[in-house]
Amino acid sequence: MIRVIIQRLIDAIPTALVVLSLVFIALHILPGDPAQAILGEQATPAQLALLRARLGLDRPLVVQYAVFVWDALRLHFGQSYMNNLPISGILAENLPYTIELTIGATILGVLMGVPVGVVSATHRDGAVDYGARVAALLGLAVPDFYLGALFLIFLSLGLGWFPINGVGEGFVDRLYHLFLPALTLGLIKAAFVSRLTRSTVLEVLGRNYVRTARAKGLGETRVIYWHALRNALLPVVTGLGLSILSTLSGSVAIELIFGRPGLGRMLIDGVATRDYPIVQAGLVVFALFVVLVNLLMDLLNVALDPRQRTA
Repeated sequence: MIRVIIQRLIDAIPTALVVLSLVFIALHILPGDPAQAILGEQATPAQLALLRARLGLDRPLVVQYAVFVWDALRLHFGQSYMNNLPISGILAENLPYTIELTIGATILGVLMGVPVGVVSATHRDGAVDYGARVAALLGLAVPDFYLGALFLIFLSLGLGWFPINGVGEGFVDRLYHLFLPALTLGLIKAAFVSRLTRSTVLEVLGRNYVRTARAKGLGETRVIYWHALRNALLPVVTGLGLSILSTLSGSVAIELIFGRPGLGRMLIDGVATRDYPIVQAGLVVFALFVVLVNLLMDLLNVALDPRQRTA
């Protein structure tokens, strides 16, 4: 297990460097001047030049890139250009909301998607299977921001069942505010998980050890959930990792629609104001999430499939 962790971390180094390079390039090809955004249109050339020098924006791009990578590797992001607040404090304030939204959506997606996929596979080509496949197709076709807007209009504004915005105070109130945004992303995740579960369970049900279990007289429920589903979870876990990453990206729109703080909203505000440190920190954290999620999925695969421990 330790060897797997070390190998995955080594493999993640080139990926992290590529991501950091793309982040740096993307920020510096965007139109606009951070110094101008900070000082406003009335700033004089001398004031702009002084601020660029103080922020290090007058240095050669190679030097700026080296400083950026070194600071990112140390998780040192400095201060915001716009309000001079430490980036670490801004991240600490926004990160928990994005994490709880991602975890909530993932839990709902798995709880809905896996059982639907299993039932769909065990009732292949029947009415239940057809309905589940149509629902999954609709779930994959509807954009998350559109579904979130519909929920907000009908369930919050129309019926008043859920709050319009905010995150609440206290554990129960936070869950109450979290449910609708998490359900929005969770339904889309459930559509993906159910389709993947259906296909993998169908494949496993045709294998010899499942036939042997049935021939021994084991109950159908035990055959499906103990023998078939357990082995079908390997590709589902791999797909779930990709789904979690898509949930992170989808959280940007959902946080804006439901008026929630988080990394997505922080990034949008940073791009709008050309606040380089904010954007760099947010994108680096997202990149770290990619590495960590992939590592966790690899470890889950090893835990579910003992053969990989000796591979």
